Amino acid sequence: MLARRFGDFATAEDAVQEALLDAATQWSAEGLPDNPRGWLVQVAYRRMIELVRAEAARRDREDRAARREGDDRRTAPGADEPLITDRDDTLVLLFLCCHPTLSAASAIALTLRAVGGLSTAEIARAFLVPEATMAQRISRAKQRIRASGLPFRMPDEAERQARLAAVLHVLYLIFTEGHTASLGADLRRLDLSEEAVRLTRAMHALLPDDSELTGLLALMLLTDARAAARTGPSGELISLADQDRGRWDGAAIAEGTALVTGAMARGPVGPYQLQAAIAALHDEAPTAAQTDWPQILALYQVLERLSGNPVVSLNRAVATAMVHGPAAGLDALAALAADPRLAGHHRLDAARAHLYEMAGDREAAVAHYRAAAGRTTSLPEQHYLTMRAARLASAPG
Repeated sequence: MLARRFGDFATAEDAVQEALLDAATQWSAEGLPDNPRGWLVQVAYRRMIELVRAEAARRDREDRAARREGDDRRTAPGADEPLITDRDDTLVLLFLCCHPTLSAASAIALTLRAVGGLSTAEIARAFLVPEATMAQRISRAKQRIRASGLPFRMPDEAERQARLAAVLHVLYLIFTEGHTASLGADLRRLDLSEEAVRLTRAMHALLPDDSELTGLLALMLLTDARAAARTGPSGELISLADQDRGRWDGAAIAEGTALVTGAMARGPVGPYQLQAAIAALHDEAPTAAQTDWPQILALYQVLERLSGNPVVSLNRAVATAMVHGPAAGLDALAALAADPRLAGHHRLDAARAHLYEMAGDREAAVAHYRAAAGRTTSLPEQHYLTMRAARLASAPG
C-alpha cells in the first residue's frame, strides 16, 4: 500500500519495518488491537510521511536549487486523504520486484526479501552464493527500481508475460523455504508455505491457461499434502518412506493431480509440471515399496535436461539408485562432486549416506550422515541425520 501511494519502494520498506517494531513493543504491553492490519497501515503511513519529509528537508539543505519549486509543495499525500487498508497489493508488488531492468537473479532475490520475508542469508543459501554477494545484489535492485520511476500498478498482459518466469521462481522458492526451513528449530515455516500457495492461487485465477503456473500450483499442493506426516510428536523429521500415508491430505492430492494432468495435456511441458508429476507419483503410491521409481527416474532425466539444476541432478542420482541399485546412484553422485554449487552442501553428503546405507557400507554411511549433520543449518534435519548415524553406528555387526 505504501509503495503504491508514495511511489518509493525502499523508503516504504523502512517505514513498514518501523511500524512492525512499534507493534512488537506496544502489542505485547497493551494487547492486540481490534484491527491489527489497519493499525500497522496507519502507523507505517505516519512513519512514511516522517521519512519522506525528512528526506525532502535534507535534500533542500544539500541542494538550494530545489527551492525554486517553492516551500509549500507537497512531499506526501494529504493527511485528510482516506487510506485503503484492506486492499491486497501483493501481486502488484510481485510484478514490481520483477522489474524489466533487473536481471532475473536480482528480481527474484528482491522479491524474496520484500514479499517473501526471507532474510538475506536464507536467500543466499537458496542461490548458493555468499551472503555478502546477495546483500549487494538486493541493494542494487532497490536502487534501480527507485531510479526507474516505474508506477506501482499491475503490468499489462505483455509485461506480465515478460516477468512471469521470475515471478513463478520467486513463488517456488518462498514455498520451498516454508516447506523445509533452512534455519532454526522448526522443520517448516507455515507462514511462508501458506502465503506461497495463496499467491499462486491468485496468480492462477489471473492466468488460468498458463500451463507452468498451473504446474507450480499443483506441485505446491502435492508437496504440502504430506506436511502433517513429515514430523513426529516432538517435531522430529520423518522420512518419506517412513511416513504414515493415512495422514496425507487426500483432497490436496486429488486437486494437485487433476491440475498437473490438465496442464501437461495442454502443454508446453516445463520444469514445474515435471516436478508436480514426480510429486504425484510419490503421493499416489499406496506404500513406499510400490513407488513407480522407473517413471520418476524418467521424469528426472527430462527435468535435468531442461533445468541444469544441480539439486535436480542429485535427486536423479537417488532415483537411479532406486531403479538400478546403489552403486549406480553413487557413480552418478560422484559426477556431481566437482560442481561448485554443491560444494559443502549437506544434501550431497546426505544422499551419499543414504546410498551407502542401501549398499550395506555402514562405515561410509555413518561418516556421510555425520558430515551432512555438521553442514545443515536446520535443527530438525541435523537431529535426523545425527540419529541415523547413531543408529547405524550402534547396530550389531
